[in-house]
Amino acid sequence: MDRCRTRAGIGIALLAGLVFGAGLILSGMTDPTVVLGFLDVAGVWNPSLAFVMGGAVGVTLVGFRLVARRPAPLCDVQFHLPQKRTLDARLLIGAALFGVGWGLSGYCPGPALTGLLAGNAEAGIVVAAMLAGAWLQRRTNRG
Repeated sequence: MDRCRTRAGIGIALLAGLVFGAGLILSGMTDPTVVLGFLDVAGVWNPSLAFVMGGAVGVTLVGFRLVARRPAPLCDVQFHLPQKRTLDARLLIGAALFGVGWGLSGYCPGPALTGLLAGNAEAGIVVAAMLAGAWLQRRTNRG
């Protein structure tokens, strides 16, 4: 039986999501005005997102070093790393759309889902748009 589909695996995934959501809430990243303040470099700039990102990058660097020492991930027989190393129009357009959506709304996926679970109606609109975008991407994905 797949270890990740057991109750323990589901519990670990739930715990990781709760810790991530709590971190977003504690850092203030669920408030879109914080993100929009970071993007407003010509106005009243709020640097707090830079500190949160710096902390996240630091934790990720350590985590990736530890995980890379393993022969395989806990829930699979091998690592599945991206093979494509080139930039193409689809990637650049997708990144631009993500950035525009983030800049207009102040939400990226994690804070949007956290806001939705907290009952924020505005976050619900963002999550609906994310789901529509994911559906559209799957419908148009050719490779």
